[in-house]
Amino acid sequence: MTTTSLEPENNVNKRYVKALRSSVKHIVTFALIIGLWEILGQNGQLNKYILPWPSLIWAQLVDLFFISGKIYYHFYTTLAEATIGFFIGITIGISLAVSAAFSPVFRRYIAPYAVIFSVTPGIAVTPMIIAWFGFGWSSKIALAALVCFFPPFVNTLTALTRTDEDGSDLFRSMGASKRDYFWKLQFPNAIPMIVAGLKLALTGALLGTIVAEFVSATAGVGILMQRFAFKLQIDGSFATLLTMAAMGLMLFTIMEILDYRVVFWKRDSRLNSVSRKRAAKWRRDHGNIPM
Repeated sequence: MTTTSLEPENNVNKRYVKALRSSVKHIVTFALIIGLWEILGQNGQLNKYILPWPSLIWAQLVDLFFISGKIYYHFYTTLAEATIGFFIGITIGISLAVSAAFSPVFRRYIAPYAVIFSVTPGIAVTPMIIAWFGFGWSSKIALAALVCFFPPFVNTLTALTRTDEDGSDLFRSMGASKRDYFWKLQFPNAIPMIVAGLKLALTGALLGTIVAEFVSATAGVGILMQRFAFKLQIDGSFATLLTMAAMGLMLFTIMEILDYRVVFWKRDSRLNSVSRKRAAKWRRDHGNIPM
């Protein structure tokens, strides 16, 4: 009894130790790379106009975030443009996908145009987007929406057109309505692929926003990086690039949390946790029923 009860705890400890060792290896490798990079720069082996060393980049980061603080306005501008464009793009993409899933005729006519949008490089239409929507936020939002439209569209359409034969037979035998079939079987089965499409769309929205800022903007991390590059302050460009990476990582983490919370049945630990909570809530609402 005691040995059996200790086995799960030992497995957990082994996983923690393994994760700790992996983290230490990554940290040591990263430290060695940064240290070698810094030593080469300090010894004059690197050109700061091509590859500035870490201390110069760190100084620029400190200035951007803590001394001048000018990064914040550009950061929030890009974040707002990408977020608004993301929501517009996924709303259009998912809405068209749902309509196409229920109407084969609509799907036959809308799919070719969606493919054309997907294979057209966003940077190629950027000048036209700016000409149509101007130099303000509108053009950046429009390009972000255009770039992030296709992943949720194709993922949602593919997921909704898949047929769960066993589930369909069960719902048909119970006389379920089309609304019940969609909301209780078809849509839940499609959620994992929809969320995967949203992850791709969010990355595309950020990319589209920054590309538009490179072409023409008065604010945003894209134009800030370009200004540093034009003044040959490559350390400032690297610092802005790291800020872009941090923004992308933040947005990706939000989507990972959404995936973890929403698609809980794909992970055993999360499924067990949700099942226990729902069972406890059911017992509180209905009371214990004697067996």
